[in-house]
Amino acid sequence: QVQLVESGGGLVQPGGSLRLSCAASGNIATSYTMGWYRQAPGKQRELVAIITKGGIMNYLDSVKGRFTISRDNAKNTVYLQMSSLELEDTAVYYCNVRLTLVGPTYWGQGTQVTVSS
Repeated sequence: QVQLVESGGGLVQPGGSLRLSCAASGNIATSYTMGWYRQAPGKQRELVAIITKGGIMNYLDSVKGRFTISRDNAKNTVYLQMSSLELEDTAVYYCNVRLTLVGPTYWGQGTQVTVSS
């Protein structure tokens, strides 16, 4: 069983930056993928960024060039550096870890990111 705890969310003005962290209780160094999803009010949850065990990264088109995902296997932590934040980035951000191609998959409890002037 893996428990994920996100932190780093908050209120920021447009153009600002935040760094989200997701700390895992177990060893996730060999996890198949680690990612960040978000869900805005009234919208479906969407994949924001994902990083594979091999270090391949993929991003939602609207965040490319602004967000960077990274993982620190020694600390069992995945990060999401968010820059040039926009109003549309406001959402609850969830950390996700998939241990193997067929699972299991774990979710964090979510952290609120609000971009507002």
